[in-house]
Amino acid sequence: MEARRETPVGDTQDPHAAPGAWMGAQRWVRWAREHWLLPIMVLAALVRFYDLTAAAIWGDEGSSLLLSQHSLSEIWAHAAHDVHPPLYFMLLHGWIVWFGDGIFSIRALSALPGIITVGLGVWLVDLLATRRAALLAGILLALLPTAVRYSQEVRMYSWLGLLLIGATIALVYWVRQPRRNGYLVVYSLLMAAAFYTHYFTALCVISHWLWLAVVRVQPGYRLRHIQRPAWWLANLAIVLLYLPWVPNLTDLVQHMDALKANGDVGWEDPVTLSSLPSMIWSLLTQDDGATLPRWLFITLPVALLAVIGVALARDRSVFRGSILLALFGVLPILLVFAVSFISPVFIERYLTAYALGLPMLVALAVDRLYSGFRVLALAILVLFIGVELVGVNNNATVDPKDQVSVVVDYVNQHFVPGDQIVTGDMLWYLVYVYYNRTGVKPLLYTPPLANGASSRPNAYGFGTLVTSDAYVDSLGDLLNSGTRVWLIGLADMPDEFATSLPADWHSVSEKKAGGVRARLFVRQ
Repeated sequence: MEARRETPVGDTQDPHAAPGAWMGAQRWVRWAREHWLLPIMVLAALVRFYDLTAAAIWGDEGSSLLLSQHSLSEIWAHAAHDVHPPLYFMLLHGWIVWFGDGIFSIRALSALPGIITVGLGVWLVDLLATRRAALLAGILLALLPTAVRYSQEVRMYSWLGLLLIGATIALVYWVRQPRRNGYLVVYSLLMAAAFYTHYFTALCVISHWLWLAVVRVQPGYRLRHIQRPAWWLANLAIVLLYLPWVPNLTDLVQHMDALKANGDVGWEDPVTLSSLPSMIWSLLTQDDGATLPRWLFITLPVALLAVIGVALARDRSVFRGSILLALFGVLPILLVFAVSFISPVFIERYLTAYALGLPMLVALAVDRLYSGFRVLALAILVLFIGVELVGVNNNATVDPKDQVSVVVDYVNQHFVPGDQIVTGDMLWYLVYVYYNRTGVKPLLYTPPLANGASSRPNAYGFGTLVTSDAYVDSLGDLLNSGTRVWLIGLADMPDEFATSLPADWHSVSEKKAGGVRARLFVRQ
């Protein structure tokens, strides 16, 4: 394939590009005509829709579904006490109204933006480099394991990636044509939407500002975009759009202790120096690499760093597109890693949107090595695809018969009127509510603590989703003679109900799957 030569970008418009708002649309049409974008999008769709319904809903997804059942105004109020802003839950609410809450439907709401993001990544690299680099980036983005995984969950992470890549494209267009402030309007709207989707959007803001600072100080060019009033007004617009949510964010920060008490924050293990390479392994293979030999554990992150260095060193463009991608894809990971030594937040799903920059950087490096070091370029490409395929395979290794849904279905089938259902953990409660078909509201077991204090969650985090009538503090009060109760707890760990089971309760039925055990008790 013939590569397109990289062209410097300044204040003038590319004479071969279509003017105005039709430029982007005609670019997509051109790609489709060349029959390159379509196979990439098909590949992205195949890996994201494959086994989309195999894994059961888990706790975080259950919380999304429980929150989305409320009205829009109630979602706003409950999200104010949650660790995530409200936009995704509002979208999910509307989606379910139109398409139902079947597991395929609700996960498709994440798969579709994940697929579109691949196309946006191709578009972005096409703007920053060559056609060949854009095609390579599309293939690598389609197979990126962390992006595939979180395009299959009922959470906001694939939407965050779509919004941030879209905003970055708008920013690049504005840098190319700074007199067209319409691009900044699009940028402001997308960034504001991203802030309403996830608080880690702030990391993208940092990356964009630093990139404009870098192109400003380049010798020989007057790229003073960071000084333009329009840029400052665009960022002011983002702030103004976000102002309605700021009081809620302030209240949430002030009640951080309440979130920690419920385990919604602060649950992550403290980071160590090995946490950074482990994160790279997780993003690219869906395995933290902890069991690998030390030399191999270090090899992948070091090799990735070297490849990124090649992309940066061989960048001859005016406004350094590789630096933009490095600031987008690498800087947030390093910043969160550093902050996590103070307060652990080094969590893969929070960084998935930024990991989209990694395959784009690899594509740039392969493209720039190809003309002079073809064998090396192809070797890097094949190895990176091989690593990604390992991760895609790890994502797909799900046994549908060993899921929590199997346990709930068992209870649904053997439930009789008058039975009660008690879950032993908040996460199981959130999952159980989705699969429950008995018509009886599940209960959450909240026994008093050793000091006599209540163990009921407070009004923050997951606790904001559970009403007081769902709690049961004592098992002894549940059963009368001849009645039955189902206890839902962990299958292979100490029994969370053991110390409080009344002596006259007897188990008559049991089902295990997905690490969960359902036991039917009667009182004799």
